[in-house]
Amino acid sequence: MHLRSDSFKPYHWFDPRLAFGKPDPDTHVTFAGNRNPHLAWSGVPEGTRSFALLCWDPDVPTVGDDVNQEGRTVPLDLPRTDFFHWVVCDLPASLREIAEGAHADGVTVGGKDPGPTPDGGLQGLNDYTGWFAGDPDMGGEYAGYDGMGPPWNDERIHGYRFAVYALDVDSLGLSGAFTGAELRAATAGHVLDSAEILGLYSNNPQVLAERGR
Repeated sequence: MHLRSDSFKPYHWFDPRLAFGKPDPDTHVTFAGNRNPHLAWSGVPEGTRSFALLCWDPDVPTVGDDVNQEGRTVPLDLPRTDFFHWVVCDLPASLREIAEGAHADGVTVGGKDPGPTPDGGLQGLNDYTGWFAGDPDMGGEYAGYDGMGPPWNDERIHGYRFAVYALDVDSLGLSGAFTGAELRAATAGHVLDSAEILGLYSNNPQVLAERGR
C-alpha cells in the first residue's frame, strides 16, 4: 500500500492549520486550526473488507513533572510513549481518500463525540480525553481527530505518524468510547497490508528558531 497527503509532505513540518495548538508569545500556546489532513491511499490488497486509521505521536513524555512548566524544560533523553490523535475503524473498503477538514475543522472545547464519521467509519477516543481529564475548562470525551499539541518547553521535535490498515473483516467489533490502544489490539491478525507517513511539529520557540521556523 501507499499513503500520501496533499496537506503535508513526509518528514516535513506540519502547518499549524492541522495542529491543536500553536506557539503564542503571550500565553506560550493558543488554539490552532485543528483540521484533519488530507489522506489518500492506493495499492489496496485483494480481500480488503474495511480500513482502520490511526495517528499517534510516539514522542510524548512519560513523566509530566516538567511539562509546560515555567523555567523548566522537558529533556531530550526522557523516556517517551505513544499518544493517539486520531482513532477510526470500519471505514468502507471502497474508500480511498479523506479530505482535509472532513473529520475536524477547529478545536471543539470539551471534545467531539465518538460515533459515525462522515465517510462511514467509527471514530473512537483520542488521548486528549485523558490529558484534559479533570480540567474544568477543557475536560470531556475527545473523539476522532485532534491534532498536534506538544509541550511548549519540550526539547524534542515530535514526529506524528499516520497509518492506514487494510483489514480482512468488515468490522473490528468496536463501539462506544474505544481507544487507540484498543483499536490497535483489535487489528491483530486482521491486517492484510498497511502504509504510514510521518510529519514533524514543535511548539517550543527555541527549537523552532534553531530550525528557521
